[in-house]
Amino acid sequence: MTRVGYRIALIPGDGIGAEVVPPAAAVLQAIGHRHGITFDFDEFDWSCQRYVHEGAMMPTDGIDTIRGHDAILLGAVGWQGVPDSISLWGLLIPLRRAFHQYVNLRPIMVFDGVRSPLTAAKDATRVDGVDFVIVRENVEGEYSEIGGRMNRGLASEQAIQTAVFTRPGISRVAEYAFGLAAGRRGRVTSATKSNGIVHTMPFWDEVVSEVAEDHPGVALRSEHIDALAAKIVLEPAAFDVIVASNLFGDVLSDLAAAVAGSIGIAPSGNLNPEREFPSMFEPVHGSAPDIAGRDLANPVGAIWSAAMMLEHLGHREAATEILDAVRALFVDGIRTRDIGGSAGTAEFTRELLKRID
Repeated sequence: MTRVGYRIALIPGDGIGAEVVPPAAAVLQAIGHRHGITFDFDEFDWSCQRYVHEGAMMPTDGIDTIRGHDAILLGAVGWQGVPDSISLWGLLIPLRRAFHQYVNLRPIMVFDGVRSPLTAAKDATRVDGVDFVIVRENVEGEYSEIGGRMNRGLASEQAIQTAVFTRPGISRVAEYAFGLAAGRRGRVTSATKSNGIVHTMPFWDEVVSEVAEDHPGVALRSEHIDALAAKIVLEPAAFDVIVASNLFGDVLSDLAAAVAGSIGIAPSGNLNPEREFPSMFEPVHGSAPDIAGRDLANPVGAIWSAAMMLEHLGHREAATEILDAVRALFVDGIRTRDIGGSAGTAEFTRELLKRID
């Protein structure tokens, strides 16, 4: 067997990030042993704790330090006493932008054995076959740095935030979404709000429609974000690929993760599709200070993110085996507390490693 090796930057971050990254790394090592893949992990202490002690989420040369890695596996960032704006703009956004990770990919799936909140609804069949992907534009849109605050503390105080949408930015994320849909069920839903946001959203609609013309085998439907949010709850199985701006994609993906049963199982990939720079993979559950250190964290979000990393690196079969092992545990009733089980982080990880081995 020809072995292939990768160098991975591990950033456990804060709270339960330090509890879910080790299971994900252990799963990578186990599946790698089966498939002739080796991993060298370099761990970095970039976090809110570092900010408290050193005044920065990461060192000034942090970007250059991990530029040569094959991928980044992140646990979570955020902690009490440190504003979220600092944790986001001091670590996540600089990494996403420096490494041109302009696609945020968030798969949504209702697993057998996991109870969706919709399961208790009168028509529980609507959760059958839920399997869609949200493609979120990740580096521009509503999350721009343009703007500011004036007259702080005065009656006339004001805040201005300018959203920035560019033709290249919209085109490339739409191209990714249509390419993804072509290999799935051939349907793209574009999230918009062009009836109320008068400049950026009509522009978004126009560019997405232009990209659609180059993909005649994929059907495009545009939905206003408010109606789309309702339909994700009412008809989640109707969706294939959803493409959305930075803010809309952020909100929709957390809503969709809740529909799937728990935000604890939700993964994400911050992708540089051209592979010129490392892509970053992270669960979306956050640092969860209320359960940190109590063996309650669900490691599936991080483990699924690691599987996405494997697929991005070209090892789809290995990634599929990880998800198959997770499915088998769920069906057998081995679940963490957030999805109706009793297993702790360590127990779930041990059982999963047994299945993989």
